[in-house]
Amino acid sequence: MGNRSAADADGLLVGRGPGTDGGAGPPGAAAALAGGVLLIGAVLAGNSLVCVSVAAERALQTPTNYFIVSLAAADLLLALLVLPLFVYSEVHGGVWLLSPGLCDALMAMDVMLCTASIFNLCAISVDRFVAVAVPLHYNRQSRRQLLLIGATWLLSVAVAAPVLCGLNDEPGRDPAVCRLENRDYVVYSSVCSFFLPCPLMLLLYWATFRGLRRWEAARRAKLHGRAPRRPSGPGPPAPDASPPPEARPAAPPPQARRRRAKITGRERKAMRVLPVVVGAFLLCWTPFFVVHITRGLCPTCAVPPRLVSAVTWLGYVNSALNPVIYTVFNSEFRSVFRKALCRCR
Repeated sequence: MGNRSAADADGLLVGRGPGTDGGAGPPGAAAALAGGVLLIGAVLAGNSLVCVSVAAERALQTPTNYFIVSLAAADLLLALLVLPLFVYSEVHGGVWLLSPGLCDALMAMDVMLCTASIFNLCAISVDRFVAVAVPLHYNRQSRRQLLLIGATWLLSVAVAAPVLCGLNDEPGRDPAVCRLENRDYVVYSSVCSFFLPCPLMLLLYWATFRGLRRWEAARRAKLHGRAPRRPSGPGPPAPDASPPPEARPAAPPPQARRRRAKITGRERKAMRVLPVVVGAFLLCWTPFFVVHITRGLCPTCAVPPRLVSAVTWLGYVNSALNPVIYTVFNSEFRSVFRKALCRCR
């Protein structure tokens, strides 16, 4: 997302082009190439395994995992369309040797895929909040999840579209540097892609898990409730506390019982991994967006090119972390991954 630029005193977003001190020398180029190849391989292997596992294993086909597949698809596209060109630029010390049109396509894909990742996490929070807070209006059929996933991708395309519509074609553009040229768009994309959805997502997750804890506490209290204790000592026997059969309230119809059910045990198990996924995403991407918006809001602030490169790499590493998180924190994913790896031997 315009991730190879710093701000100069003239107010232009300047990248690590020729003559800057952030370029990679031969050792740095070799490290960038090796790290890039390893990162691309890890992202492709891990996220492909996630998609294949959910498609092949019925036990993993839960509403939450549909969004996880969409998140994995965004990471796969990042590894195929963005990371190779990013690594190419890093190997050449941040100097862009390809066409400006390809640079604009790279910036647009970078913005879109990063936005899609966080919008998918937001969509999970919305879906889980509806399932817990307003279960009467929740539909477990995949239509709702598919509509939410489609909306996340359409919104992501809308955020990135101005780059492809000529916004990045500024007068006096340096063809040796690939960056987002318009400072207003840098601020706009940062706010839309990160600083607005993140607080909303955290608030919804907090409300969801708070409601889930209350529901589980009420359910345990109901299951472990004790019958009234019989008074001790002399005296006539206490009357039977249970009402006669004709006075007992009728059992609710099956439809009402289904409406009161909020989240199945399997879905609750899938939800346990979400706080780790969200935490890893915020840990990896918050430094990048802080640096990114600082350059847009403060043209005179000197941002070291090495810092820009470091926070960009950290953000991209997140794409390789999610399959590891699923393996460590979700026993069903771990079992399916183990079976898939055994078949490949």
